[in-house]
Amino acid sequence: MLEQIENRFEKFLNDLETVVNIDSGSRNTPGLEAVSAFFQDRFQKIGWATTNHSFDDGNVPCLEVTNKPPSGNDSAFDLLFIGHMDTVFGQGTAAARPFSRDEKRAYGPGVCDMKGGLVTMLHVAEILQQTKVTDDIAIAMAFNSDEEIGSRGSRRWYESLASKSRCVFVFEPWRATGERVLHRKGGGNFDVICHGKAAHAGAAPEDGANAVIELAHQILAVKELARIDRGTSVNVTVISGGTADNVIPDFAKASVDVRIADEDEGQRIEESFQVLSHKIHTPGVQVEVCGGINRPPMAPSERTEQLWQQITAIGEAIGLEMTLMHTGGCSDGNYTAALGIPTIDAMGVRGGCAHSEDEYIELDSIVPNMHLMCEIVKAFAGGRIS
Repeated sequence: MLEQIENRFEKFLNDLETVVNIDSGSRNTPGLEAVSAFFQDRFQKIGWATTNHSFDDGNVPCLEVTNKPPSGNDSAFDLLFIGHMDTVFGQGTAAARPFSRDEKRAYGPGVCDMKGGLVTMLHVAEILQQTKVTDDIAIAMAFNSDEEIGSRGSRRWYESLASKSRCVFVFEPWRATGERVLHRKGGGNFDVICHGKAAHAGAAPEDGANAVIELAHQILAVKELARIDRGTSVNVTVISGGTADNVIPDFAKASVDVRIADEDEGQRIEESFQVLSHKIHTPGVQVEVCGGINRPPMAPSERTEQLWQQITAIGEAIGLEMTLMHTGGCSDGNYTAALGIPTIDAMGVRGGCAHSEDEYIELDSIVPNMHLMCEIVKAFAGGRIS
């Protein structure tokens, strides 16, 4: 099997180039549909069943793929693979800095997070189909398109697939430092919005109510909600307000990113944000708070830990160093782990600098990573992982 995997290296990169060069930001529906169509065509060619889904009024196209759709009393999948088609990059990014490669790395928007993982899912399926491993195992794959903005439209769909599955593999990138992931922080996003009253900044400032000044107070209050000792981070990420330099601003807004290590902190954070609207420092301004914690922390169950030990043995047998890390980044694995389904994350290609112009993958990780996944699936199919 290893020889077959090695022989696919250039084809893997050609496929990766194709999908990286399609702009597919989270709200770029045509681009997301184009990525989905690429994968649908390839899966249909190997005889796997594909189903298109569309959520959030058609703005979240998703693709469901199965080699053995469940029927009758056989309602369980052995494995669920999850990957997201959306990136954080805007229209025109692929044209400005398309896929490229040198001797060690490949680059481009979404190459690491996580189009490299999507292409891994496809090629593993093609290899397993060719070698007939899939005769003895039922696999489902979920390609969603709103992960980067919280998976609000697709979450219930892939959770329903996870609830029918023995195990979930998430194809977020294998960490640049070499680790996979079983622990992730939970998180969410809040907007703090201040509504004031406009007035002439020079002639009659006393007639106004300055929304920007109030937002400044609110930002300082938000900053104090962080508890580093509890693993809770609170960061203001985007601010806006005002219309002209001679007008008292009647509107100001701050977006806040929150990460939590445990459920109790999530409740504290949500309660604290709601209190903000009752602590106003600027007369005439009203404060509105929107958003919340939308991803629970990901923590491995005893079954997940046992599964990881079995996977570790498989990886070490083919020469891989199998290590783990905790991360503050969230993924769809947060949701599936919260359901109690064993979830192994960071099974995509090795890379780093996600969400930046320097995003990359390590070329020498492609073959070993596919080899690992194929051996894992073989072990499930052969009953060596129970």
